Amino acid sequence: MNKVRRISISEISNKAEELKSDLESLMDEEQEYYDNIPESFQSGEKGDKAQEAIDNLQAAIDSIEEIIDNLKEAQN
Repeated sequence: MNKVRRISISEISNKAEELKSDLESLMDEEQEYYDNIPESFQSGEKGDKAQEAIDNLQAAIDSIEEIIDNLKEAQN
């Protein structure tokens, strides 16, 4: 792979890292919301929706981590 393509992959990887960081911040905020609502709401619809959002954000983060790993492998 030539230098230009390696640089492009590096730039994309950096963007993916930023996206991952943004999603982690959102997930932390949602987790904090969930942790601070009363237990009666945690086991109700509000809690279920918050937990589902947390789970989906974690899945997205995991996917982005896989993308980042694949981009690093492509640079080698």
